[in-house]
Amino acid sequence: MATQTKYIALKTSIPGPKTQEVLDRMDRATPRAVSAYAPLIVDRAHGSLLTDIDGNTYIDLTGGVGVLNVGHTHDRVKEALHQQVDRFLHTDFTNLPYESYVRLAERLNARFPGGGPATTLFLNSGAEAVENAVKIARAYTKRAGILAFERAFHGRTLMAMSLTSKTHPYKAGMGPFAPEVYRAPYPYPYRCEFSGGEPNHECGERCYAQIEKALLLQVAPEDLAAVIVEPVQGEGGFVVPPKSFLPWLRRFTEKHGILLIVDEVQTGFGRTGTFFATEQAGIRPDLLAMAKSIADGVPLSGVIGRPEVMDGPDDSQLGGTFVGNPLGTAAGNAVLDAFEQENLLEQAQRQGEHLMSRMRAMQEKSRLIGEVRGLGAMVAMELVKDAKTKEPAPEETDEVLRRLISRGVLMLKAGVYGNVIRSLAPLNTPIDVLDEALDVLEETVAEVSGR
Repeated sequence: MATQTKYIALKTSIPGPKTQEVLDRMDRATPRAVSAYAPLIVDRAHGSLLTDIDGNTYIDLTGGVGVLNVGHTHDRVKEALHQQVDRFLHTDFTNLPYESYVRLAERLNARFPGGGPATTLFLNSGAEAVENAVKIARAYTKRAGILAFERAFHGRTLMAMSLTSKTHPYKAGMGPFAPEVYRAPYPYPYRCEFSGGEPNHECGERCYAQIEKALLLQVAPEDLAAVIVEPVQGEGGFVVPPKSFLPWLRRFTEKHGILLIVDEVQTGFGRTGTFFATEQAGIRPDLLAMAKSIADGVPLSGVIGRPEVMDGPDDSQLGGTFVGNPLGTAAGNAVLDAFEQENLLEQAQRQGEHLMSRMRAMQEKSRLIGEVRGLGAMVAMELVKDAKTKEPAPEETDEVLRRLISRGVLMLKAGVYGNVIRSLAPLNTPIDVLDEALDVLEETVAEVSGR
């Protein structure tokens, strides 16, 4: 029996006639590299609900690809933006500074994982944050090499794309890439290549040995400026490493005098149940890249780090015309107000527990779901054709997502095989809204699995 919907309201077929007209114009006006995943044209959105120009309302569990941890058009953010628009829009902070930049930096410095003094540089995008973290690391260490991991995603600009591991669609035909980038395995318990493919506690230790081997075969440790790592791999498939991984990596880098850059572009701002995922490892990184949910959709990113490392570059070596723009810093301060006053971290933890419970119940009923995994509200299910062989099921994943859209639920895929369905719902999504979307997901997975 079809799920009874309270929040989803579909008035037309998907896509609706108004949407189709704009999609046709889009095909003519824009390159295929920015083709749309979902056949809808957004009209308005608030919280976890989104309405297209045909009047169809969806439950949005994409969260703007992890940008909307406080939800679409959060009231505090809207108010802050309106006030800032009336005051001024741009000066370039390094020429004519403003207080909102300084205040946001102070507040984020106080949240630097591991404690201790920190300073913050603001930028525009996650890729730009990664690029600048690399620049800072090289300037401080006077070394060139950067070690990244298999399945990593760090962005689509030159250095960020070079650090990214997934070839299609991000790197194919885009070379040559930035030099002095090296690669090591990232522990993936569900598909542990070091334990015969069976999940077990030895995956971590055996993987760590392979990372050390990379230094013997690829690059000398004294030539590495930094290791860059995601605490949980996002685009790589919501891969949660063993709890020992980040502490081991911190010891490893300290042993060799290498900086540790943590990429929290997707894991940050409460997604994993703590403000930064790195907090759960109990370590202090040297540099941390942040973006996405920092400003609830206004372009803003940053690098936060140990002051002596952040001061590695000379005056004016870092910056840009629009970096740390007034709208972004106003929105960023409003986002922090929301975290401090609305118990968003507790909501993230509850959401994660609920997602894991619901998805694992689906797993018991469906042959398609190979694993459910996550940290906090960063939860996903990996679809496979066969539970024993773990053969990825990308076609079935696409079919599930296509049917979800037609039924009013928006979700995204991830993973190098394109077979992981992930939730990036706003952290303050009401449980009954989440349950309505999960009911649709459960029915759809059952249909596609042929139950």
